[in-house]
Amino acid sequence: MAYFFMRLVPPRPTFPHDGTGEEMAAMKRHAEYWHQNALVGSAIAVGPVFEGKGAFGIAVVEVADQAAAQALADADPIVTSGFGFRFDVLPMPSVILRQQAGSAV
Repeated sequence: MAYFFMRLVPPRPTFPHDGTGEEMAAMKRHAEYWHQNALVGSAIAVGPVFEGKGAFGIAVVEVADQAAAQALADADPIVTSGFGFRFDVLPMPSVILRQQAGSAV
């Protein structure tokens, strides 16, 4: 398995503060999509990062390879919505993960 950092790039630097109703509905589908990926174990961490007057999204995923990470990005409803969102998919050659609560060290 391999790890990837995925940065969701919005269509404009002021998003989500000026998001339209249609864009925000697509963002809800985007969040549901990533919740499902977290449940099946491919998504480790997903969420927005606020910067300046806007935000971008991040996901850290564990998948078989770059193609699998790109497939996750390409299938995201916010990407397929046609509103101009895209992912940068970047390999993470090593990852340090914290132990789960209650796990033996």
